[in-house]
Amino acid sequence: MYTSSDLRKGLKIEIDGEPYIITNFEFSKPGKGQSLYRCRLKNMVTGNAFDKTYRSNDKFKKAPLEERKMQYLYNQGDEYHFMDTKSFEQYIITREQLDDATSFMVDNMEVDVLLFNNNPIGVTLPMFVDLTVTQSDPWVKGDTSGSDTKPVTVETGYVLQVPPFIEEGEKIQIDTRTGAYITRVKE
Repeated sequence: MYTSSDLRKGLKIEIDGEPYIITNFEFSKPGKGQSLYRCRLKNMVTGNAFDKTYRSNDKFKKAPLEERKMQYLYNQGDEYHFMDTKSFEQYIITREQLDDATSFMVDNMEVDVLLFNNNPIGVTLPMFVDLTVTQSDPWVKGDTSGSDTKPVTVETGYVLQVPPFIEEGEKIQIDTRTGAYITRVKE
């Protein structure tokens, strides 16, 4: 059990049988009375968010969340199929639950899947992924009229800005937290 003094940004708690994450937190101690803990809570299943104020004597249950290593297999429409690497059990996660993660996932990639009561609710990608450039406009050496970046499309369909020397067929490293180009990958 957590008490109000344990509340902080990023803490995962259970309210009415649903997992919530605290996305914003403020503490205040008025002159008289109990301390107040203002929180912005986001439902980890539905994505709904709301503000709530708690007093110092409130208690919270820890959300029964589990993270497991899984392998991304394939997608079928808006359903993404994952396999537990230990039990070989398969799970389906919807595009809505994955959000931006679909821009960086390739077949057979290992990810951490977050489970609530043995139901998948999201994934944590590796910090960096290596993807192949599938579409890139040619760069003319000496062309200094434009900017120092150009758009390219990678194998997942994600479009990002890269230096002008990146060509079609090359592998590049991308930061999955920001979606930004990091470096060229030597094979």
